[in-house]
Amino acid sequence: MAVRNPGLIGRAITAFALAASLSAVASGTNVAMAGADVCELGEGELTIGDLPAGSSVISCDAIGRLVTYDGTGVTVPEPGTAVSIDMLTADGDTHGFTLQVGTDGKVSYNLGDASTDTSTAGSDRPDPLANTADPAADVQAEGDAVADPSDASEGAEVADIDALSAPGACSDGAYKTNDLKEYGTYNWYIGDDPMPGGLSRTDAKWAFYDVIDNITDSYNNCGYGDSVGAKTNFLSETGREASVSKTGRCTGNDGISVWDAGDIKDSAVATTCTYSWSMPGVKNDLREAGVRFNTHDYDFTNKPTGSCSNKYDIRSVGTHEAGHVFGLGHVGDGHENLTMFTNSFVCTTKARTLGKGDVLALRSVY
Repeated sequence: MAVRNPGLIGRAITAFALAASLSAVASGTNVAMAGADVCELGEGELTIGDLPAGSSVISCDAIGRLVTYDGTGVTVPEPGTAVSIDMLTADGDTHGFTLQVGTDGKVSYNLGDASTDTSTAGSDRPDPLANTADPAADVQAEGDAVADPSDASEGAEVADIDALSAPGACSDGAYKTNDLKEYGTYNWYIGDDPMPGGLSRTDAKWAFYDVIDNITDSYNNCGYGDSVGAKTNFLSETGREASVSKTGRCTGNDGISVWDAGDIKDSAVATTCTYSWSMPGVKNDLREAGVRFNTHDYDFTNKPTGSCSNKYDIRSVGTHEAGHVFGLGHVGDGHENLTMFTNSFVCTTKARTLGKGDVLALRSVY
């Protein structure tokens, strides 16, 4: 029998197939991937349940929204970018995670410290936001400054029992690395807020210089030579701030890596926020890393004395945070004598010097 209107029948078949396809998507587990009409985000902060892995930040209109997990939070970046937050806490608990947005706009998470990409064969990508035209010139080295004379009148340093029972720094080879590497040069600034320990900006600059060099030079007392190729360069002072909010959230990237101090989440002694280019198959390329010391809730000193009481050593904390900048993750209980242990003990300078695991971590990346 002849068909009088084959075009009409074809359109009907196409419509039926499309309806079946949409029905199959709606019944699947990745509902957020079906389109903007089924990805309605509420107001305020989001959780990883609100924006699950596989969601599209484009169809969900999630770029710039805040996603929280385990007491921390990050601002959703643009496609092709990852953001990580690492907190150094007073209780030694690990707090932090990574949110990565692929070039296709799809979200993925790393809720631990371990890196999923182990290859370090990537390359440095230029950042159009960064401005490296203002280098610091003719810088002269200075010695340690005794920032807070009140140390001399306070109680004695208390040794940590867990640290005494843990392996020595030079015999503990434990380490973790994050999905992050500085393939080029880490260019950084110092902010204009009051510095930890009452340091002047000049003295703070030199303290931060030293802690970053502790990482890039793999400074240790274990007999390991420096075979780490990481590079760094101080640019200048700036009126901008590290991208860390008062509630311990990474607030967004502007291409400027700032070290400063201020008010952050009260359980965090210091926090590092890193932004990187997503590079599947190899470690992500560092784009920006800001570090903030919590001077609102904790006291710091640049030179702990024998009478120090309840003050964190600026350079120990700073060396730990610089480790995060260059891709190192936390190690937990039983590794208290390593720089990258989750807590930096008060009134001790031991974390200024890397242990075996810290050096091995750097060598695995660089």
